Amino acid sequence: MLADNSVLVIGAGIFGLTAALELRQRGYRVTVADPGPVPHPLAASNDVSRMVRMDYGADGLYSSLGAEAIEGWHRWNACWGRDLYHEDGFLLMTSVPMASGSFEQDSYSLLTERGFPLEKLPAGDLASRYPHWNADHYIDGYFNPRAGWAEAAEITAALAQDAIDAGVLIVAGFAATRLIQDGDRVTGAAASDGRELLTDWVLVAAGVWTTVLLPDLADRMWPVGQPIFYFKPSNPENYRAPSFPPWGADIPRTGWYGFPANCEGVVKMANHGPGQRVHPDADRLTLPEQEAHCRAFLAESLPSLAALPLYGSKMCLYCDTWDGDFWIGRDPDRKGLVVSTGGSGHAFKFGPVLGGLAADALEGIENPYTKRFAWRSLGEIKSEGIRYTGE
Repeated sequence: MLADNSVLVIGAGIFGLTAALELRQRGYRVTVADPGPVPHPLAASNDVSRMVRMDYGADGLYSSLGAEAIEGWHRWNACWGRDLYHEDGFLLMTSVPMASGSFEQDSYSLLTERGFPLEKLPAGDLASRYPHWNADHYIDGYFNPRAGWAEAAEITAALAQDAIDAGVLIVAGFAATRLIQDGDRVTGAAASDGRELLTDWVLVAAGVWTTVLLPDLADRMWPVGQPIFYFKPSNPENYRAPSFPPWGADIPRTGWYGFPANCEGVVKMANHGPGQRVHPDADRLTLPEQEAHCRAFLAESLPSLAALPLYGSKMCLYCDTWDGDFWIGRDPDRKGLVVSTGGSGHAFKFGPVLGGLAADALEGIENPYTKRFAWRSLGEIKSEGIRYTGE
């Protein structure tokens, strides 16, 4: 049995590791259990890059949370002594004029009203500043300098080491298959090999595997596959900021977004849309028709990459909630159980603030985000716009 005020965190992704660090800082004894290794090769937190931005249409809550997170990314860079968050900005392009009520215009209006210095793209500016893009197709948009991208796998590894250094015990090779319950209180978790870990609190941060442990949530969250493609141009320096920053191209209409070339010269792009429901252990393979869809987009929008061979591809699995909002809260019916998951394809950018939200939920502390992310029943979707603005 673990000591009093002990917490077992199930899952060593961005939700789990940040919760573990914050809870350890608040004085809890924390164990993180994960099938391992960490970063887990199948986890959503394990990839070369994730978008960091506060552009969320008219959704002021996520925009505020994004601004807080960006401050945290700078603190993490300083703490680590290396830049794993790259503030290269965010280029948002549209093939139709920006108009009130659209994701692009609402993002621009909200952020400029809050004092952020966004740069509207005048006619012809796309061709001169961002020459790889088809300026005949993309006629409007803006550039947000207060944004960028994060090296996801490197950050997950750094957080795991930070947790170990802080006194968190990480138990790899523990594939949790069920929660242990004593009456109406959850007291631990059992693994597929029969091992058990007992604790005062269980915090489930298992991503797409959440509903394996909590099947009663399967009507409100589920795994969804989204395609990711990687290309390696012969001149990668031409695909880096400032001429090639992180970008979104007609996001509400196409779902396409992407990143500059990383240190290995690899350009990543992905699609964030309705996706395909899959089993959490499904093969992470893209389909030929998804590659064809990607190449059709490139031919129209980014022709210099359209003919390149694929450097790689994979299916990224989201833990989608029914309304696109995160799920960070206590179970109202089972004592000792907290869930922090439901990234819905847009959570990693909030890494520096996710741990605090989870710790507040465990301690019953209200914050400006508590009600939005709380344990909830099915109802009217009020935030559908975020569903098309992923990582």
